[in-house]
Amino acid sequence: MAGPITIAFDVMGSDFGPAEVVAGAAGLSLEAPQIHALLVGDRDAIGDTLKEIRHSGERISVHHAGSFVAMDEKPAEALKSKPDASISVAAQLVAEGEADALVTAGNTGAGILACAQRFKLIPGIRRAALAAVYPTRRLHGEKEDPFSLILDVGATVEASADDLVAFAVMGASYAKIISRNPNPTVALLSNGTEPLKGPARVVEAHRKLKEMPGLRFVGNVEGVDIPKGTADVIVCDGFVGNVCLKMLEGVQETVIELAGYAHKSKLRWRAGLAMLSSGIRHLKEVTDWQQYGGAPVLGFDRILIKAHGRSQARAIANAGKVAAKAAASDLSRTILAGLPK
Repeated sequence: MAGPITIAFDVMGSDFGPAEVVAGAAGLSLEAPQIHALLVGDRDAIGDTLKEIRHSGERISVHHAGSFVAMDEKPAEALKSKPDASISVAAQLVAEGEADALVTAGNTGAGILACAQRFKLIPGIRRAALAAVYPTRRLHGEKEDPFSLILDVGATVEASADDLVAFAVMGASYAKIISRNPNPTVALLSNGTEPLKGPARVVEAHRKLKEMPGLRFVGNVEGVDIPKGTADVIVCDGFVGNVCLKMLEGVQETVIELAGYAHKSKLRWRAGLAMLSSGIRHLKEVTDWQQYGGAPVLGFDRILIKAHGRSQARAIANAGKVAAKAAASDLSRTILAGLPK
């Protein structure tokens, strides 16, 4: 894609309100001259924040939206009752070509639904998938970062064998572009590594993936393999993926909390933690979701990056960079080229 890339930011609806989203876009305008930020939300709130922070006025524009979808609202009802919600307006701007990609830290369901109502699915894709980026212990090798993908984690609760195959292609395409991993490994999540393990749809997907040329399919993996980095892309349906994702988040938070508790409790524990401090610090760095910005919703002909609801400026800026990289590399075309013919 030649020329500047325009990223529409849904400014409203995150846990911290518009301030952090605007600050992230403002920082991006100073460090990424190839990106133009289109801020969608309450014009006055955006303007008040921009007055207080450094930014490049040439690389930021504002599009007013009169309302927004809160985190605790039901997506379908909220979008129907608020046609001028910021996420809907932003999605429409992307659909019309006014922006090349969309970043939101708001209500996940509303973001996916707003895009589903305005974007098209890539030919050959029946359902979109929300892909989560997660840390692994494999910190070196063919790819440039320590992260891998698991998809779907909530957009498609029940996936057919063909859906799982499509998820595999989408995940591998994303890993090639964003992680710059030229030949990512792909696996199915199941209750055993044997080809016939798991529900019928997983067994069928295994057979189809094994026969696909150009895809580095390594077979089935179990839940224990996820944090090991056994595969670069792990495929499952949205119900299983969401459970796994919440478990991974909970384990990481528990380890950090236990370390803090131990440090306050006993002298010998503090001494032991001092010896482990570099490892704990490294764990914090590896599991810091702010450095990778957000998770892609894959399957649409347009780019949607879902940032964490608690995203602050750095995470928003990084989500914008990921969105720009995906748009510039024409991710949708890469996915289309990898699908079974």
